[in-house]
Amino acid sequence: MKTAKTNLRKQASHYVKIVEWSDEDQCFIGRCPELFHGGTHGESEAAVYAVLCDLVGETLSDMAAKKQKAPAGALAQNFSGKFVFRPGPALHKALALRAHREGKSLNQVILEAVTAGGQTTKVA
Repeated sequence: MKTAKTNLRKQASHYVKIVEWSDEDQCFIGRCPELFHGGTHGESEAAVYAVLCDLVGETLSDMAAKKQKAPAGALAQNFSGKFVFRPGPALHKALALRAHREGKSLNQVILEAVTAGGQTTKVA
């Protein structure tokens, strides 16, 4: 039984869990959009996160019991480091000119722009 719980925890860790304050509801809202709509809410961020983790585990356990395949969690996926960016002709031109002016590649200019001037930013 312990192995099953360990495997479930490991599988659950592959899903993005979002806890954020809602001005409209005046409480913290917790959700896991990869697995279910809706979620949980409460006054304590930590308590909402704990309940959310339990919900993710219960959802995965229910899916396994029903022999349903769980979707791949975003955190378990391998990312290539490449994606298509379509800025439109005017912005493309402006970025290319900036790159040329600064003696950098277009990729470097864009990378610096999205990482706040080259500072690494943690998204998750």
